[in-house]
Amino acid sequence: MKKFLYSTLSLGLLFLASGLSHEARADDPGINIGVLNCEAIPGTRLNLIIHSSVDLKCVFNSPGGAEYYNGETGIGLGVDLNLKGVEKISFAVLGVTSDYKVGSNSLTGKYLGAKASASVGVGVGVAVLVGGGAKNFSLQPIALEGNTGLGAAAGLGYLYIEPAR
Repeated sequence: MKKFLYSTLSLGLLFLASGLSHEARADDPGINIGVLNCEAIPGTRLNLIIHSSVDLKCVFNSPGGAEYYNGETGIGLGVDLNLKGVEKISFAVLGVTSDYKVGSNSLTGKYLGAKASASVGVGVGVAVLVGGGAKNFSLQPIALEGNTGLGAAAGLGYLYIEPAR
């Protein structure tokens, strides 16, 4: 388990580094249009060891303004031995063009991939998630998360977001 976590975190950092250089290439059509920041809602965590979930409040910040989303994230199948207090996760949002219109809620959708985290007091995690709608926008496939608590988790991760009501 420890070897898997170290490998996953190393792979995540490698993908993050490639994602940062991804923005620097002028011939690449992926344009960073903003950042999606999500925070777990206290008291909504469900942990059944092989499945876990927590409700989220998210804010997408772009040069044109902010959009608000509600959602859920977790491990659909895997091992989750975490007792988390606070959990935050951030994604860079990429688009084909920079003409994103605030209020279009284009980030709505489901994202799937691998997820791993470890914590003793303060911890870190990495998620490799892909998916979403067919509106030419996507979340950067690497997300780094920070949390407080105790435990470790690894498995098939997911994120689902929809416009806040």
